[in-house]
Amino acid sequence: MSATTSPGAPSAIGRPSSSPAYRFGHESSGAADEWSVEWKLKRNCSLAPRQLLGFYSVLCGLSLAIASFFWAFGARMVMPFAWVELLAVGAALLAYARHAADSESIALRDDRLTVELASGDRVERVEFQPQWVRVEPQAGDGSLVELSGQGRRVAVGRFVRPELRPQLANELRMALRHSMPGGRDGAR
Repeated sequence: MSATTSPGAPSAIGRPSSSPAYRFGHESSGAADEWSVEWKLKRNCSLAPRQLLGFYSVLCGLSLAIASFFWAFGARMVMPFAWVELLAVGAALLAYARHAADSESIALRDDRLTVELASGDRVERVEFQPQWVRVEPQAGDGSLVELSGQGRRVAVGRFVRPELRPQLANELRMALRHSMPGGRDGAR
């Protein structure tokens, strides 16, 4: 089942259907004529930290059971190597789990553009005035998207495939234009 609307027909949130459509972002309108677009860009993880802990527990149990079997039959060097192996795998999985929740959050509201970069336990937050923000590739095709203005710079798009980063940049530009006075059907 499909439905079509004519250009300029009101959408579900009371805006004309000619408003921008976002692939990466989510547009919303709230009370008191508040408009915003949010982008949540996250790492694509195959295992959640809880699943990773379960996997590691099973691996430890299996490896130590095999090492114990050989220990019982006189192969005394198997157990120390099993422990070294489990410690090395545990360190690698810990490094993976620490960055499993890394993300980039970009929020554009009427009066500011906020970018939050979470990497491990460190969170960096940068705020811009939308009318002064420049959106450009950092080095060329497929590179990160750089947001700059008011003496600050931040690179985003780490969790977007390189061939889709230009689309993210265009989406950010479109939203910034849309947030300007008169850019939202004269809503200001």
